[in-house]
Amino acid sequence: MSILRLTRYLLAAVLVLLPALAFAQADAPSILDAGGALGVPALSVTTNPDGSQDYTVTIQILVLMTALTLLPSLLMMMTCFTRIMVVFAILRQALGLQQTPSNQILLGLTLFLTVFIMGPVLDRVNRDALAPYLAEQIGAREAVSRAQVPFHAFMLAQTRETDLGMFMRISATPPVATPEEIPFTVLAPAFVTSELKTAFQIGFLLFIPFLIIDLVVASVLMAMGMMMLSPVIVSMPFKIMLFVLVDGWALVIGSLASSFAM
Repeated sequence: MSILRLTRYLLAAVLVLLPALAFAQADAPSILDAGGALGVPALSVTTNPDGSQDYTVTIQILVLMTALTLLPSLLMMMTCFTRIMVVFAILRQALGLQQTPSNQILLGLTLFLTVFIMGPVLDRVNRDALAPYLAEQIGAREAVSRAQVPFHAFMLAQTRETDLGMFMRISATPPVATPEEIPFTVLAPAFVTSELKTAFQIGFLLFIPFLIIDLVVASVLMAMGMMMLSPVIVSMPFKIMLFVLVDGWALVIGSLASSFAM
């Protein structure tokens, strides 16, 4: 199942729940009091004595729907999804296979590997932010602040200092005392740039053995005078056989998982 289709399903579920939430809010005593006076409007923010703020259900639903639309972008730009997907695409190109494995298979494999690699980060978010928020121990703003810490640490560990320095210089961000103070607006593009650079480096190393096979096959065909026969067609079985004999999928997936060193 693709990410866009999963997002549509989540949006559909929210839209299905909207009528029930609307009726529940209409029947709530906070809307109309006993005298018929107008109570809390549909869009309002209540400030508590301790300084925290409570948002109405309508605002919470609006924020949830907005977050769901941004979910695919967040998945690709703030996790290991980008590096894995680019490496798999380069690997398929190196093997000379245009449509095998298909895009759906590569996308599903990348998604499950992303969940596997990001497991410690997601567990920490659930323990420090989501579980206390669902237990009503902390507010929404505090939950978001706690959830940012594990992702910030993960992205910072995978980002090169040169990329961070470049984006801080472009955005005119003042120097920070500690790496934890780097804002997300600078860390996110630097992280994506580093992930693309690392993915292309891994892809280059994967391409070398298959390129050697293509050169050897092309030289043999040229020496035999079979210039009309495409070297790609002849070398493809040898590249697939080599990839299977060395247990290529296990090597590639294992190397990708260990490259994050979490």
